[in-house]
Amino acid sequence: MKIGIIVHSQTGHTLSVVERLKERLTAAGHSVEIERITPVDENERGLENVKFEKLPDISPYEAFIFAAPVQAFSVSPVMKAYLGRLPALNGKNAACFVTKSLPFSWTGGRQAISFMKNSIEAKGGKVVATGIINWGGRGREKEIAELLEQFSKAF
Repeated sequence: MKIGIIVHSQTGHTLSVVERLKERLTAAGHSVEIERITPVDENERGLENVKFEKLPDISPYEAFIFAAPVQAFSVSPVMKAYLGRLPALNGKNAACFVTKSLPFSWTGGRQAISFMKNSIEAKGGKVVATGIINWGGRGREKEIAELLEQFSKAF
């Protein structure tokens, strides 16, 4: 299966998980490409004002993984803006995950996943897996291993 991983990563944490996920899925026989979404200005306010250097062409992919950090208790504004401009997914399978720094459950991870899941489904995608990686927690490596396992089984 040809899988596109669409990622927004500011610090490299989210990207590091994506790279491990690509290795795992490639080893399972999938063709995987990482597509970074990069805004012209990371500090732009207002979703309608976010401009991108380049938006990935998603047409070649049979399935998707969307990944982003949590910022201000929600998914990053860059990913929010991207998902709002996403073309129709036409029933294709998708998964999504976020990375976050704060260890508490109420610090935006669930809200971010809920937003991403609803956005993907609104575009006609079928969400088959989700995950939250707490970057600041002691259980980070275990969470990453569980996400890799869950996502590799989903595709």
